[in-house]
Amino acid sequence: MLRRPRRNRRTATQRAMMRETQLTTGHLIYPLFIVDGSNIKDEIASLPGNYRFSLDNLLVEIEECLTIGLSNFILFPAVNENLKDKTATYSYDPNNFYLKAATAIKKQFPECCLISDVAMDPYSSDGHDGLVENGKILNDPTLPILGKMAVAQANAGFDILGPSDMMDGRIGYIRENLDDAGFTETGIMSYTAKYASAFYGPFRDALDSAPKSGDKKTYQMDPANKREALIEAELDTAEGADYLMVKPALNYLDIIHLLKENFELPIAAYHVSGECAMLIAAARNGWLDYKQAMPETLLSIHRAGADVILTYFAKDYAKLLRGSEN
Repeated sequence: MLRRPRRNRRTATQRAMMRETQLTTGHLIYPLFIVDGSNIKDEIASLPGNYRFSLDNLLVEIEECLTIGLSNFILFPAVNENLKDKTATYSYDPNNFYLKAATAIKKQFPECCLISDVAMDPYSSDGHDGLVENGKILNDPTLPILGKMAVAQANAGFDILGPSDMMDGRIGYIRENLDDAGFTETGIMSYTAKYASAFYGPFRDALDSAPKSGDKKTYQMDPANKREALIEAELDTAEGADYLMVKPALNYLDIIHLLKENFELPIAAYHVSGECAMLIAAARNGWLDYKQAMPETLLSIHRAGADVILTYFAKDYAKLLRGSEN
């Protein structure tokens, strides 16, 4: 045999030399949950190893992450029910603890990249990403709410905004509102192909943000559809998105690859809570080796075409990478 591919796999150094995909901490975004109050670090039962933090403990967590090379964070608020209403007015209230936290984080750690969540559901008494009227989620009346929320978040110091609502036309509406308010340098990471998935459960537990009635299938994408993702991506690109996101990641690697092959914008993938929880559970039961399965999982998402990955494993991966370098 003249061709023996195994020759290039013979030693660890040769395998490293031939390695096609390299995943660094710079490719990762760490999702963090924040609650109002102080001295709170409450573990999420359905997502072990992840917590709801009050700002004081969140600052400690971010500082620790920065020391191990992890500097990209996306922040999600767990809002008390008494602050929620049908039109999500607390989302752009100047006294919103989420907005104040962003300002405090950027003041203490200006070098970090802080990403927001733009959607009504954390603040809505209906638990939906859009305005609900007579059981129907209204698209166009939702856009002004998202616009106000986006400007408030940019003003608070977020570097990139993450519209996760899947309302039609919201990227263009938000971009116009940001530009009119002088925030031309604030980026938009659009949840472009966000599917109506069964894998969001632990996230909704963390924020207590499940819909009070109905489901999200009229605005999130059907898991059966692939070509539709191209339509969403084309629209978001034309409307001014800076990143295109696929969510979830593992069950949608083909969608990540599809967008990577067809668009020049950076592709983000959200390795969602349910996907992470499954691996954690398997590892805790001794069915998988976490330190081997976790990096392999992240590598597969990156190999499929994701330039950046939002994952609850970001901190563990950074620690593992730092240990291997030492």
